[in-house]
Amino acid sequence: MKELIELIAKSLVDKPEDVEVAEFQDEKGVVVELKVAPEDMGKVIGKQGKIARAIRTLAKAKAAKTGTKVLVEILS
Repeated sequence: MKELIELIAKSLVDKPEDVEVAEFQDEKGVVVELKVAPEDMGKVIGKQGKIARAIRTLAKAKAAKTGTKVLVEILS
């Protein structure tokens, strides 16, 4: 999961070296924290949150194959 989110985020931003992805287990399931540079937040979120929603949808689709739940948090 971590690799998928990292690949997508690095392809979207201007500063791929600032992309950090952390993955940990929570009582609700897997939590993935995506950190990007403040100036790249708009590129990761997109207009009206469309890109962020798409990232979350892809993560949920991958997690559904293994029967787990995933939460993607985008931080600056």
